[in-house]
Amino acid sequence: MNPTSTLPTRLRLRLPLPFLGLVGGAFIWWLFTTPLWHSNPIVADFSPERTLAALGQLFASGTIIPHIQTSLRRMLIGLVAAIAIGVPLGILLGLSRPLEQTTSALFQLIRMISPLSWMPLAVMVLGIGDLPVYFLLTIAAIWPLILNASAGVLSVNQRWLMLSRSLCATHWETVSQVIIPAIVPHLLTGMRLAIGIIWIILVPAEMLGVSAGLGYYILDTRDRLSYSELMAVILIIGIIGYGLDSVLRFAHQQWTHQR
Repeated sequence: MNPTSTLPTRLRLRLPLPFLGLVGGAFIWWLFTTPLWHSNPIVADFSPERTLAALGQLFASGTIIPHIQTSLRRMLIGLVAAIAIGVPLGILLGLSRPLEQTTSALFQLIRMISPLSWMPLAVMVLGIGDLPVYFLLTIAAIWPLILNASAGVLSVNQRWLMLSRSLCATHWETVSQVIIPAIVPHLLTGMRLAIGIIWIILVPAEMLGVSAGLGYYILDTRDRLSYSELMAVILIIGIIGYGLDSVLRFAHQQWTHQR
């Protein structure tokens, strides 16, 4: 057998495919911003070299840390609020067929409205500051939690429910001891989708009358014409979002494997 035929296999074993994908993406990024193809100085500010230099300066000076902390706090509060409302409501819809049929059209109508469409109304009612941001994040994240919780309840093995009834379990005992543990994978999937939506909505929401956060800092770098910092903040947003998604993906894998 030709020794060179095994070279791609060896490379795959030594270099994880996600790493190769990131390298390819970085090369395309460099290709579109390199001065070899154009002489526009603004485009050169978006290059990997200047972006990474600005990224290092942001962390070395500590400038970006408070904005990251503020955005993560808003994300966490919005997620907790969405879980507190969406999960119980989703379980209730899964348990009650009449209630699900009654609210289905209304919920689907509201779900199809872009969360950013509520921005002017949120500011008029709640004023400027964190409250309208929390409202936008909650209303954006609540729907995947409702839908996944409801779908999880409907997919619970009926034999488990029959066994629970045969043991004379109360309705609350059935919900807490049988249904909720059974729908945890669905809830983790809903949380993963919710965090993804929150992280996308958070940036434009933080351009709404607040003085801190990653979305605010993007506007600040634009106004200062600091395009390398702007690209660095975009990179930070992507890295944090990927990390959050990876944590929930790992939790989902661990739960499903132990079951």
